[in-house]
Amino acid sequence: MSDVTAPPVDNSTENSAIQTTFTVQEIRELLPHRYPFALVDRIIDYVPGKKAVGIKNVTINEPFFPGHIPSLPIMPGVLIVESMAQVGGIVLTLLPGMKGVFFAFAGIDKVRFRRQVIPGDRLIMTVELLTLKRNRIAKMKGEGTVDGELAVQGEMLFSRID
Repeated sequence: MSDVTAPPVDNSTENSAIQTTFTVQEIRELLPHRYPFALVDRIIDYVPGKKAVGIKNVTINEPFFPGHIPSLPIMPGVLIVESMAQVGGIVLTLLPGMKGVFFAFAGIDKVRFRRQVIPGDRLIMTVELLTLKRNRIAKMKGEGTVDGELAVQGEMLFSRID
C-alpha cells in the first residue's frame, strides 16, 4: 500500500466562494456525534483537503466535570483528543466523494498534554491531514491551544467505516 499525501487543492475552480467556517448546526450535518459527545462548537478556519481549526468552549456544565476531579475540574485528556479527532473528521468528511462517509478514530501516537483544560477555557484545535491511503486510512496531526499556550499535540489515525 503506497502512501499518498493530502490531495492537492484546485485553486482554479469557478466557485471562489469556498466555505471556510462552520456553525455548530453545520457541524451536526457533517458529523454523527451528539450530546454528550459532540465536542466541537465551531470551525473557524477550513482549508479544503488540508486542515481545519475548531473551537471547543469548555464550561462547568460539561457532563464529565461532576465526576472528574470535582474539587479541581479538569477536562479528561481522552475527551480533548476526541475533540481534535472530530475537527479532523470535518476535514475528512469534506474531501471529494466523502459526503456521508464516516471515518472512525483508529489510533493515536505521540500525544502529549502540556497544560490542563478547565472550565472557562476556549480550546482551539488545529488538525492537518498528513496522508490518505486508498480513501480508507488517514493520518492527521493536531494541536490544541488555550490562550495561545499549547495544551495538547499528537498524531491521529482514522479508518473509513462502510
